Amino acid sequence: MSGKPWWHPDAIEDRLPTLQRRAAILGAIRLYFLERGFDEVETPALQISPGLEPHLKAFATTLEDPLGGGQPLYLHTSPEFAMKKLLAAGLPRIFQIARVFRNGERGAWHHPEFTMLEWYRAWEGTAELMDDCAGLLRASLTAIGAETCQRGELCCDPFADWERLTVAEAFERDAGIDLLATAPDPLAPDRDRLAAAARGIDLHVSEFDRWDDIFFRILLERIEPKLGIGRPTLLTDYPVSLAALSRVHPEDSRLAERFELYVCGVELANAFGELTDPVEQRRRFDADMTLKAKLYGERYPIDEDFLAALDYGLPDCAGIALGVDRLVMLAVGADRIDDVLWAPVA
Repeated sequence: MSGKPWWHPDAIEDRLPTLQRRAAILGAIRLYFLERGFDEVETPALQISPGLEPHLKAFATTLEDPLGGGQPLYLHTSPEFAMKKLLAAGLPRIFQIARVFRNGERGAWHHPEFTMLEWYRAWEGTAELMDDCAGLLRASLTAIGAETCQRGELCCDPFADWERLTVAEAFERDAGIDLLATAPDPLAPDRDRLAAAARGIDLHVSEFDRWDDIFFRILLERIEPKLGIGRPTLLTDYPVSLAALSRVHPEDSRLAERFELYVCGVELANAFGELTDPVEQRRRFDADMTLKAKLYGERYPIDEDFLAALDYGLPDCAGIALGVDRLVMLAVGADRIDDVLWAPVA
């Protein structure tokens, strides 16, 4: 984007071809789901709980009533909780193109308000979500007459055969680390073992780093840059300690049923075989908020209505969130997220 304000006619004229291609991609996304019997849903951005990932920072506000009272609410970081309530209500296939909000995030690939595509399949699994990812990327490129995704000099062909790689395989291949050996107790990985492995490949580790911190440093510096090069990569089978809202892998209790999609070294989507046990979900929420309080001195409230929906009966299902702005960036070869937004946050 030029140095002129985003609304200046010259700035709009420069970006208009990209923005028109963005609109074509959004049209292709909607068509993909509608042709497969999905319902497009809309859920409120204002929520009791914004999402409970420990490292995400939400925007807080107050809902005032006419009598002067008020209730603290947050802008959601994902529509996940509300969409799962719709699954519990009996909707089998749903998708949403939502505006979501994350404070403290801004950069070439991050924006405090951005567009997230989220979809769920009841009575289906992550294999179907992987097929959706391939179909969506191919449909998006076809809609704008493109054949590959681009990031600088990097290229990725979604029409080629996709790479499937487990997290353990990626750590062994690209970092020479036996990841699962650092977690003899899968739910309480050995921080010192992973620290020693990281130092062995010349990565800095501080005395305050937890196992998770070291894991993501290795992933960011040694593994992600090699994913999705030439063809997309589906990075599967995360350690169970990083399960988030996913269930334990049915064939290996050390792992979670979770995958991420990478294109040109960029994380594009995050998918779960969804956890449906309300007791286990509450335990994870409590643990995450204890960690958040320790790291950042604050907690977000747990959405009790969400846990009630799980208790009522969330069906066996799989769900995924995909960054629409990042998809557009890769499809058109943009360098900064602001270049693909109609009106960036000033």
